Amino acid sequence: MSVLAAPGSPAASPPAFSPEGIAARARRIREPVHVVSGPDGRELGLATGPVPGGPVLGTLPPLYPEWLGGRTFCEAHGVRFPYVAGEMANGISTTGMVTAMARADMLGFFGAGGLAYPDVERAVHTLVQVLGPRPNWGVNLIHSPAEPELEWRVAELLLRSGVPRISASAFMELTPAVVLCAARGLRRGADGGIVRGTTLLAKVSRPEVAEKFLSPAPAALLNSLVARGELSPEEAELAARVPVAEDITVEADSGGHTDNRPLSALLPRIALLRDALCRRYGYRRPVRIGAAGGLGTPDAVAAAFALGASYVVVGSVNQTAVESGLSDEAKSMLCDADIADVAMAPAADMFELGVKLQVLSRGTMFAQRAGRLHSAYRAHGSLEEIPSALRVPIERDVLRAPFDEIWQRTRAFWEQRDPAEVTRAEADPKHRMALVFRWYLGSSSRWAITGDGSRRADYQIWCGPAMGAFNRWVEGTLLAEPANRSVVQIALNLLEGAAVLTRAHQLRTYGVPLTPEAFTYTPCELA
Repeated sequence: MSVLAAPGSPAASPPAFSPEGIAARARRIREPVHVVSGPDGRELGLATGPVPGGPVLGTLPPLYPEWLGGRTFCEAHGVRFPYVAGEMANGISTTGMVTAMARADMLGFFGAGGLAYPDVERAVHTLVQVLGPRPNWGVNLIHSPAEPELEWRVAELLLRSGVPRISASAFMELTPAVVLCAARGLRRGADGGIVRGTTLLAKVSRPEVAEKFLSPAPAALLNSLVARGELSPEEAELAARVPVAEDITVEADSGGHTDNRPLSALLPRIALLRDALCRRYGYRRPVRIGAAGGLGTPDAVAAAFALGASYVVVGSVNQTAVESGLSDEAKSMLCDADIADVAMAPAADMFELGVKLQVLSRGTMFAQRAGRLHSAYRAHGSLEEIPSALRVPIERDVLRAPFDEIWQRTRAFWEQRDPAEVTRAEADPKHRMALVFRWYLGSSSRWAITGDGSRRADYQIWCGPAMGAFNRWVEGTLLAEPANRSVVQIALNLLEGAAVLTRAHQLRTYGVPLTPEAFTYTPCELA
C-alpha cells in the first residue's frame, strides 16, 4: 500500500528528553518511535529511527493516516484512505467534488437529494463519463416520503447507470427503492460467497433504523419486488441472507438532518447492535460502522476512530471547499461561523412530519422564519384560516408576496415535477398550505446556492457545530484562504492531524511527558 510521502528526516537521531524535543519526535509518525529512559532511569524520552543504544522501554511502529480505520473498508471500496466526503443535498456536493475525491483515492458522494430528476440524470451521466469503471464514487439516494415516485425513479437510474456506490440517507423505514438498490445484482461468487452488484452505505441516527439496515430485507418487500419483475427469485433468496447494508454510517450532531445525538453515545450503541445482529444472522462478512456528524477537526476525527469507526464521513465543512456548489456569499457566511452559530429549523422534505434540520443561524433569519411558517401550519387548517395579523407579516417579511401568488408559482412547479401534488392540494386545503410554505423552505436553499443577494437574510445553509470548530482550527493557516480549501486538502489535513494526535495519545499511555503542543496539528499543503 502506498502512503503519504514522509518529509525528509535523518535515519537516526539521539534521544530527546526536553519538552520540545519530545513533541518533535512524536510528530514523526511515519517512523518507529522508541520510549527510552534517561541516565537516572526515571526520566522518559523519545527516539526515532533505528533502535538506539541504551534502555528501550517500548516501541511504537510507524503510523499512517491510511491505517487509522478498518482495513476492510479500504479494500471493499477500492480506496487508500478510510474517509468519505458525504453527500450534501441540492448538488452542493458537486460532480467536481466527487471526481476530485475519486482521483485522490478516496470516496465521495454526489448530493442528489432535493434535485429534480433531470438534474440527477445529468450529474450521473457526467460522473459515468468522467470516472467510468472506478469503484470509489457514488450518488445519494435520499428518502422522499412526500415523493415516493421520485425516490423510485432515482434508484432505477442509479442501478441502470451502474453507479458503484449508493449512500442511503434520511430513511426511517425501508422502502422498495432502497431494498431494490441493495438486492439488485446479488449473485454467488466463485468461492460460494455472495457478491453485491451495487454497494449500499446507510446513514442512520437511531438504533431502530440501524436495525432495519443491519438485518436482511423483509420478505414482504422482496416478494413484492419479485412479483413486479424488479428482482429475480435468486436475487431475493440471496438478499434474505445478507444485511441490507454492510456499511452503516452513524450520523451524530451533523448539519442538515440530525437527531443531535453525541457520537460518543450513539456509535457504541449501534456497534453493540451490529454485533448482536451479526451473531443472530450468522453473516460471513463483517459489517463496518462509520462515523459522521461533528467531524471538523483532527481531534474529532481521531476520537471517531478511537470509538471504533472503520471510516469517517465529513460533510458540512466541505461546503466551504472550492468544489462546493454553494455560492461564494454563503461560503463566506460559513467561514465566519463559530460552534454556537447554529439552530434547528423545519425540513422542506419532511415539513408536514415536523422533522427538523440543523442550519446556520449567524447572518440569516431562515430558522426563525421557517419556524414561524411551521407554527402557522400546525395551528390552522388552511391558508384562508390564517388571521390577518399573522398573514400580513408572513407575506411581507417571509414570502415577500401574497399567498395566492406563491401558490401560483408552487402550482407551476408541481405541474412539471408531480401533477398529483396539485390535484391533492386542490382537494386538501391544508396540503395546499404545506406546499406554499415549503416553497419558502426549498427556495431558501436555492438562494444560498445561487447567491441571491436580495435574499441573503433567508439563506438556508446546513451547518453543525463542527463548522465553527473547523474555522478556529484553520485560522491563520493555509486552509484559512478559501482558494486553498479544496475537498482533498481538507481531507488529507484532517487525516494527517488525526494520525498525529493518535500517536500523541499512544505515547501518553506509555507515561511519556507531552506538552499541549504535541496534541495540536497545523494544516499545511499535503500530497
